[in-house]
Amino acid sequence: MKNIIKLFALLSMFIGITAISNTEAHAATKYRVVSTKNVTTKSYIRSSAKGNMYNLNGKLPYVTFKTAHYLKNFPRTTFKVTKSRIVLKNGVRTQYFYATSSNGLYSGWVWHGYLKVKPGTGTYNKIYTNARKQLGKRYVYGAVGPNRFDCSGLSKYVYKKAINKTLPRTAQSQYNSYKKASTSSRKQGDLVFFGSSKKNISHVGIYVGSGKMIDAQNRGVITEKVASPWWHCVGYSRPANLN
Repeated sequence: MKNIIKLFALLSMFIGITAISNTEAHAATKYRVVSTKNVTTKSYIRSSAKGNMYNLNGKLPYVTFKTAHYLKNFPRTTFKVTKSRIVLKNGVRTQYFYATSSNGLYSGWVWHGYLKVKPGTGTYNKIYTNARKQLGKRYVYGAVGPNRFDCSGLSKYVYKKAINKTLPRTAQSQYNSYKKASTSSRKQGDLVFFGSSKKNISHVGIYVGSGKMIDAQNRGVITEKVASPWWHCVGYSRPANLN
C-alpha cells in the first residue's frame, strides 16, 4: 500500500512539473506585426549600449521576441539597416530596424532608438538638396554660413548639415584629407578642386553631375560648369561613400 501511495505521489509531482514546463514554454508574449518594408540601405552605429538585437519568431502577423545579441558587445561596429518593421506592443506602435553587422556575422531586429546614422554616411540626394538651398547666397571670404560662404566654407557647411560629416576648413586641407577620384570615376557629391597644382589648391566645389558643380565664388553660390576657362581643375576627392 505504501508503495502505491509513493507511486501516486511521484506521478503527481511529474504531472505538476510537466504542466509548469509547458506553461513556461508557451508563456512568451506574442506581438502583432503591423507592417514590414524595405528601406534604403544606410550605415548605422549604436546610440546606446543598453539595447538588444532580437530574432522575431513565429508565423506572421504574430511574433515573439528572442534575444540574439547584446549591443553592449558592439561598441564600434557598423551596421547596415535594410528593413523597418512596426510592431504593436502594449497598444503602442513601435519601430524596429533589421540590422546586420558589416562583417555579416551578426544580425537581428533592433529598436530604432538604439541606433543612429553613422556620421559621414548618407545619400547624395541629401548633399545635393542642402547645397541647392544655399544657391544665391553671398560670397564672403572666410565665411562658413549659414547666410554667407567662401568656397571651402560652403562644402564644409553642406557636408555637416547633410550627413553630419565634418570637413577640414580650407580647400587645400579638404583636398589632402580624402581619397582621390579621377575624372572618369568621379561621382555626384565628390569635391572638385582647382588651382595651379596639387600643392596649391585655391578653390573647391561640390560636383553635382553632368559636368557641373555648386560652388561659392565672387558671384555668390551658383551652379556652373567644372570645365571653364578661368579654372584649372586639379582633381577630385571623396569625403564619404554616398548612396
